[in-house]
Amino acid sequence: MTNSKQWYVIHTYSGYENKVKTNLEKRVDSMGMQDKIFRILVPMEDQIEIKDGKKKITKKKIFPGYVLVEMLLGDDSWYVVRNTPGVTGFVGSGSKPIPLREHEVQGILHQMGIEEAKPRLKLERGQNVRLIDGPFEGFMGTVDEVLVDKGKVRVHISLFGRDTPLEIDFMQLEKM
Repeated sequence: MTNSKQWYVIHTYSGYENKVKTNLEKRVDSMGMQDKIFRILVPMEDQIEIKDGKKKITKKKIFPGYVLVEMLLGDDSWYVVRNTPGVTGFVGSGSKPIPLREHEVQGILHQMGIEEAKPRLKLERGQNVRLIDGPFEGFMGTVDEVLVDKGKVRVHISLFGRDTPLEIDFMQLEKM
């Protein structure tokens, strides 16, 4: 179906996310699908709870009932994932799975602390960009400085007729 690996979302029975991950990993190994199914993640983040005056860090599922799978979508890989115990189906329209967009995957991985958001754009000073997320969504701007080490870009936008500098994440903009 597709020749590049992408992230897909599978729906599971609620509370079975970790079991589905384990079962799917075993099926990938036993059926020799390591070249088509690469990573399986249950999106989780750290949550701080204070109990009896003590701080305790626990893992909380970001999307209960869902598991992310990085794979090459084909009939055989689709069959392996779809017929894993606990999987109710792929997220998508009808029977066709829809892959996540790159900025969505980066946002989830960043939230999980697995991967830092990597710049997916080659930006240069003076380049025009559009803000696609945050309070200034829809605004157009000009790149002033690329702060690769911080994963941010300094952009100038026109706000109330004045040139206004903003420091925003790479994931919040797109090239024009």
